[in-house]
Amino acid sequence: MITLTENAVAIMKAALSRAAKPAEGFRITIQAGGCAGFKYLMGLEELPREDDTIIEAHGVKIFVDVASQTQVDGMIIDFVTGIDSTGFVFDNPNAREKCACGKSVG
Repeated sequence: MITLTENAVAIMKAALSRAAKPAEGFRITIQAGGCAGFKYLMGLEELPREDDTIIEAHGVKIFVDVASQTQVDGMIIDFVTGIDSTGFVFDNPNAREKCACGKSVG
């Protein structure tokens, strides 16, 4: 369902190991907003919820809620470091529109 690049895995593992509270993985959701109509939200999550799909890639767990599952199917998450911006970038084949920042879809 979701593919993580080596860069994304490395950053996620580092975040999990330095978390102030124990976290089992990352939650990814899509919400209304952003410059293309929807935005990705991602953060540390202590435990999965009852209806979550759990994706494990290279030792990192991703929790996806029911409402976001079809929207993130086939997505690739990368972590890029650049002069203009540093952060996670989402390449989603389901998006009809994409913004330049890589954090918003339509």
